[in-house]
Amino acid sequence: MHPIATLFVTLQPMAEARGFLGWLGRAGWSRLWHLVLVALASLAILAAVNLVARAVRRAVDDGNDDVTSDAERRAETLGSVLSNAARVLVIAFFLLMTLQEFGVNIGPLVAGAGVAGVALGFGAQSLVKDIISGFFLLLENQFGVGDIVSVDDKHVGTVERMTLRITQLRDPEGRAHYIPNGSISRVVVLSKDFARALVEVEVGFGTDPDRAFEVLREVGRQLHEDRPDLVLEPMEVKGVDAFSESGYKIRTLTKSAPGAQWDVARELRRRILLAFRAAGIEIPYQQRVVHHRGTPAGDTQGAAE
Repeated sequence: MHPIATLFVTLQPMAEARGFLGWLGRAGWSRLWHLVLVALASLAILAAVNLVARAVRRAVDDGNDDVTSDAERRAETLGSVLSNAARVLVIAFFLLMTLQEFGVNIGPLVAGAGVAGVALGFGAQSLVKDIISGFFLLLENQFGVGDIVSVDDKHVGTVERMTLRITQLRDPEGRAHYIPNGSISRVVVLSKDFARALVEVEVGFGTDPDRAFEVLREVGRQLHEDRPDLVLEPMEVKGVDAFSESGYKIRTLTKSAPGAQWDVARELRRRILLAFRAAGIEIPYQQRVVHHRGTPAGDTQGAAE
């Protein structure tokens, strides 16, 4: 290499160092200090969000690492959502402040980002609506995995999976329903804490109501003793609920475990049928009398014609 070129290569780093030190002496130290403050503030925000997420996870932790409860899954989902959102906001804030410290006009950039955000919001408003609705569904714990729900009177089934965007139900026929959270307007939880099995029994008008009530209460008491895990309280006989053409209806309510009301109702109907037969109580059924208008007896001439 030529000696002059060697000298240039040797002196260039020294000149760059002097230029950098000169920039630091003029304005660099203050800018560098501002960037350090911005970085510390960003790290503090991320640390605070992570502390909140860990505190929520510890609050719902049941100590069993082998089984993940619904509350733990909900806390994990909310914690990850908060952490990701905070990370994106902090990175964007740090980049904008860095550009501003180096003299870049961030006004057009912010305005362009705002326009892009508005365009993205219009184009993906259903997705944003699903995510926001799913976040509040998880936050408010309206229902969870394993609950039996009715969504807008159109979908009934067991909740198998919940995310920020969709809720998956499995109906009694085994079909999977994927429902966007933004389209859910009304949810009826059929297995929240407890349920009630509604059974209506019709008996004939000739049946003594008090006798029928006694038999029904005995059936409910025996089922409560046999299946205390499903039947939480003995049957409540509400009384005569309605009259029909062939008898009157007696309404009963039985408090059951969540999601067990249908099994309890089926078992009650079976036992009530057997108990009524043993007690001689009639369960009416529709009867039809047919009158046949035939040829009068002895009118052979008309019959021949």
